[in-house]
Formats: sequence, structure tokens, C-alpha cells
Amino acid sequence: MTTASPLLALPGAVAASGADAGVAAHYGSFNTEQRTLVSGEGFVDLSHRDVVVIAGPDRLTWLHSLTSQAFEGLAPGVWTAALILSPTGHVEHYLMGVDDGTAFTAWTEPGYGAPLASYLEKMRFWSDVTVTLAPELAVVWRPAPDHPEADPGRYAVIARESLPVFAQAAGPAAGLWAFDALRIGRGEARFGIDTDVRTIPNEVGWLPGGPVAAVHLDKGCYRGQETVARVHTLGRPPRRLTLLHLDGSENRLPEPGTPLRYDDREVGFVGSSARHHELGPIALGLLKRSVPVEAVLSVDGIPAAQEVLVDPEVGLHVRPLR
Repeated sequence: MTTASPLLALPGAVAASGADAGVAAHYGSFNTEQRTLVSGEGFVDLSHRDVVVIAGPDRLTWLHSLTSQAFEGLAPGVWTAALILSPTGHVEHYLMGVDDGTAFTAWTEPGYGAPLASYLEKMRFWSDVTVTLAPELAVVWRPAPDHPEADPGRYAVIARESLPVFAQAAGPAAGLWAFDALRIGRGEARFGIDTDVRTIPNEVGWLPGGPVAAVHLDKGCYRGQETVARVHTLGRPPRRLTLLHLDGSENRLPEPGTPLRYDDREVGFVGSSARHHELGPIALGLLKRSVPVEAVLSVDGIPAAQEVLVDPEVGLHVRPLR
């Protein structure tokens, strides 16, 4: 069960729901909060995300062998994202974390921490590592000061009990609606919302060149690598992530998982959606590569124009400049 953040007691806080229950959707004005983050100020409470701590002297070589990322030689203090893939290259787990010289502390999406820890525990074998779920830790995010809207920003993991003290020093607080609007605007997919069980990394821009590079193309073998390498070499991923500009005359946003339609055919689904302070209502969609990039789609009766994120021929992310 999600633990409610103490920052829901801040003035104006309105709780989020669904997968994001436990933290604030906004603190009174998500447009103002977006502009605050774009200015390089403020922070976002992501304390509902699950935290897993991997310790032991073998942790980096072990993670290097299990995941899509290069962990060998990872310097302390450097944040990195990684994927655990199925044998056929489908994304099973997503984690982002940082090493401090003794342990690698990672966050994953709400509800995915226990399955991730369980999988890692099964894969320990003779490696000198420990895997621990850490509900006493909390994730927070601050914008990067140089390019706050076009950059994934800076995560930190702190003691949950210190959230109120952190908020006093890092404020003003911005909610998830503001955070998601900027994330969607830069074309950054969210695991479990913008992906499904069939997703491969090439489809959603998790290769180098995208907002988050969760795959290292030059490292040694790992499970699922053959699929990633083949699509990277030949191009033409089965599906592609696209930024959707929704018709602003509709005063609603589509729910995650709502089908995307073209010529009365279902061609994909919509994931995250938000109201951007400059772009208006936007969403991320995952659709068949064969859908023309200029086609106007429909989601729950709302017209949706496309902006290319993952090139349908090359299979690489074309990062929007926001």
C-alpha cells in the first residue's frame, strides 16, 4: 500500500490518484508550477516511487551482466538508467539509480519495486550482492539549471522522514501534472504507462540520443540484446513513440491505454497525457510503424496530430527542442 507523502500537507496540495496516489497532482496551479520548473526553480515530490538498494562488492559487474546498461566502471554520483529485458527483447523492468561507492540505489515506478527485487534476488546465485526494498527512502526531482525544460533533470533519493525539511530548502513545490507535462513535451516515455508487455527499447527512444539512454550499444551480452541490436542495425521498429497534439476544443484528456485510431482502425494506444503551458493538451502514443507520420489520429473521439519522436525507418529518438 502506498504511503501518503507528508508533503500533501503543504498549502494547496491536491492528491493524485491511480498509480500516482500518495503524492500531489498539483499545489493550486499546474501552469504556474510548470513555469517555475522551466525557470530552473522548485522541486517535484516523487516519493510514491519504489526504491531498491543493491549493495555488495559485486554489484556493478553483476548489474552489468543482467541489464542493458554498462555498469562496469560506473563512477559514484553518476545517475544511469537500465532495463531488464525478456529473451526476445521486451522490456520487463526499468530502473534508474546512482552508486555511492558501496551501494547502487535505484527507483522504479510505483508497484514495480517488489517484482524487480524478486527478480534480482533470484539472479544472485554466487554473486556477493544484497537486494533490499527501501520504503524508508523517497525520490525527489529538481530541474537542471541550464536547460530545465529540455533536460530530464536531476533525481535524488533522501530519507522519507526528511521530506518536510527538504521541501523548505528546495521549494516551491510543483506537482505531478507539471512534471508530466514537461516530460511528455520532451518525448520521455514512462515505463508501465507509455509501454506495454510487447515494448522493445527501440520503439520508445531508450537508446542513446533520447531523453533517457537506458541501453548501452557497445557493451557485452545481456538477455534480449539480439533484438535490440538487430532493430538498431536494420531500423524499422515494429512500433514508434509519437508526441500527440490533442484538439484543445475538447476539455478532457484521454485515459492511459485508450486506443489510437486511424481510418477506423486501431493502430496503437495513448499513454501519458497532460496540459502543457505552451503546447496545450499533449500526449504520448505508441503506434504501428506503418502509420503515416502526417496522419491525424483519433483517441476517444479527440483528433490528435503527430510530432515524430522515434523515426519509423531508423528507429532512433528525434528529441524535440522544448
